[in-house]
Amino acid sequence: MQTIAIIGGGVSGLTLGKLLSKSNNVTIYETDSKPGGLIKCRRVNGSLFHTCGGHVFNTRNPQVLNFFWSIFERDKEFCQSDRNSIVMLPSGLKIPYPIENYIYLFPNEILRAIISDIINLPKENRTSHNFREFLEKQFGKTLFEIYFKPYNEKIWKSDLSQIPLSWLDGKLPMPTPNDIIFNNIRRIEEKEFVHSTFWYECHNGSQFIADKMAEDLNIHYNSHINRILRSSNKWEIDGTLYDKVIFCGNLRELPFILTDFDLKRFSSEIAKLKSHGTTSVFCEIDNNPFSWIYLPDPKFDAHRIICTGNFSKTNNAVGKLTGTVEFTDEISVEELSRQLPLLPLNPKYIAHQNNPLTYPIQSENTRKMIQELKSFLEPHNIFLCGRFAEWEYFNMDKAMESAINLSDAINKKL
Repeated sequence: MQTIAIIGGGVSGLTLGKLLSKSNNVTIYETDSKPGGLIKCRRVNGSLFHTCGGHVFNTRNPQVLNFFWSIFERDKEFCQSDRNSIVMLPSGLKIPYPIENYIYLFPNEILRAIISDIINLPKENRTSHNFREFLEKQFGKTLFEIYFKPYNEKIWKSDLSQIPLSWLDGKLPMPTPNDIIFNNIRRIEEKEFVHSTFWYECHNGSQFIADKMAEDLNIHYNSHINRILRSSNKWEIDGTLYDKVIFCGNLRELPFILTDFDLKRFSSEIAKLKSHGTTSVFCEIDNNPFSWIYLPDPKFDAHRIICTGNFSKTNNAVGKLTGTVEFTDEISVEELSRQLPLLPLNPKYIAHQNNPLTYPIQSENTRKMIQELKSFLEPHNIFLCGRFAEWEYFNMDKAMESAINLSDAINKKL
């Protein structure tokens, strides 16, 4: 039985803890007072505040499904929902998501322009070199200007032509021009994109997932790990020796923590890694049937409203409906007060939280650098796993998938 330290008690760290503790002595170090990372929730005035995003569960990966439902009682602890999301345009027009499947709802002049774009989209050589090029080739100029450009510029706060495509896997539908035309003629609803249906916890939202995964694990909370020291062929953390260390934290901090280890060849590239944060604003909102509302309107900075109160009735205090308004990076209280009245659903402020690290931004070289770093560290029993250790835009299921793959690889070597 080996001793393994896991730095970080988010989804990846908890998944690794569950899997590796079956045959190893595992300790998890978590900086916060409770588990969950980005999926943490807390009650405010009786309603449930998803402090970052509105995390739901779905996956096409059978390994992840088997792992997840080995921990949870699906029919007792979860409910299944169909995604009911819309794009709300500046005119007030509500177009269901994904927008390209509902172009028939646009006014005639815009519809004609969209149809012309789609007919003239390239049938071959659809390879794109950046996010902007991908969106224009995939959906045409009109939809790009109406929705994809203003919405994504709010999220990324960057020139879309400077954003690589590596993060896109599984995040957006990838219809062909023929698919778009067929789906609109036949009024076919898209059920292939991520979270078109999803499972959601009956009580306490995604915090329930984190809390139950944390049961029976050896977790040291409020533990800020500043140093991982080499001691013979082991690693020392807070005076305890470990055979292996799995780092699930912020990769940009690793060179300062592994001071006994020469990371000079990677340090400059790690320091260049870019990211965005999110300010989540918890609000009481008007009654509505939606799950997500996407907001391309340039009059305000919010990019979406997540109607978490519609995911489960237990998320709301009696007589209330709540949701989260999301802004990229930090926004002042004064600016919040100015912008909230401009938003749909009449949001009334309850609380807010800024999460400074939520969206990793890759460059063309990020994945190559991370893979080389892994190859350099792993022979020394240091492993990277998770959204910010691997600098990948993982959803919850992808974070679990990465942890399952790493656990399998480690177990094979034991």
